[in-house]
Amino acid sequence: MLPAWAHRVPGARLLRRLARALAGTALVLVAGTAQAVQLTDDRGLRVNFDQPPRRIVSLLPSLTETVCAWGYCERLVGVDRDSNFPESVRSLAQVGGGLDPHIEAIVALRPDVVLLAASARSAERLQALGLKVLALEPKSHADLRRVLAQVGQLLGVPDAQKLWRDIDSGVLAAANALSESVRGTRIYFEVDSGPYAAGEASFIGETLTRLGVKNIVPANMGPFPLLNPEFVVRADPDLIMVGNAHSAGMEQRPGWSAMRAIRLQKICRFTREQGDLLVRPGPRLAQAAQTMARCLRDASGPK
Repeated sequence: MLPAWAHRVPGARLLRRLARALAGTALVLVAGTAQAVQLTDDRGLRVNFDQPPRRIVSLLPSLTETVCAWGYCERLVGVDRDSNFPESVRSLAQVGGGLDPHIEAIVALRPDVVLLAASARSAERLQALGLKVLALEPKSHADLRRVLAQVGQLLGVPDAQKLWRDIDSGVLAAANALSESVRGTRIYFEVDSGPYAAGEASFIGETLTRLGVKNIVPANMGPFPLLNPEFVVRADPDLIMVGNAHSAGMEQRPGWSAMRAIRLQKICRFTREQGDLLVRPGPRLAQAAQTMARCLRDASGPK
């Protein structure tokens, strides 16, 4: 702002115009500095953004949910075929699978950034076509905390740790709501009828650990190992968690009918919607913990 005396000297109008122009320039510089961000993705590549992206394509359901959880669903212009939450994303353009997207369809959407998994092979091709790509693939609670913050920074939110704090307190509340009698329950969590299990090293296993129960699949077997069915029979879990789609014929597997969980019908069969919730390392992790806790409470009752 010009001092009062400047308005009374010759050329005051010119000075006022110059002051306004300089003020506008300062504001642009400040805004540009505040909005510019550099992020290092899960490939170890640095990606620069001059300002928060306005048009986003997401090729991973957990990343789709993260954008929406930050309150920026309207910036999504396209998603992969498996992104189905929240309901509003179902009306967006679908660009194929996360690992096999339709490249031409993505380019046609003119995105400012494409969010995808680090394991997606399409990243290099998209970059070669001039698109910015950010590969983020959370596999643990620590990963999720970091990815939530990175997406928050990308979107320009003022407190990029808020989502994780809310999730963390929600998981803690789910654990605190369980009785002591539930703690130590031995769990087998099947993610696919291979059978593939969620072991202690997976984000699902980490949630179970926070709930105070015991996973029969130790961390040294990896996050989602393919098991010999005999391993599960020998481990004889107290409770089985499995999606409805993968539970058919479970009781007829060789030797499984003798297991405690099957004899006593201590099996939680999750719906498709619950299954999506449980197997995605995203912003609904606290709801996933509450779903598991509800299963544990229900299974602790008499059969």
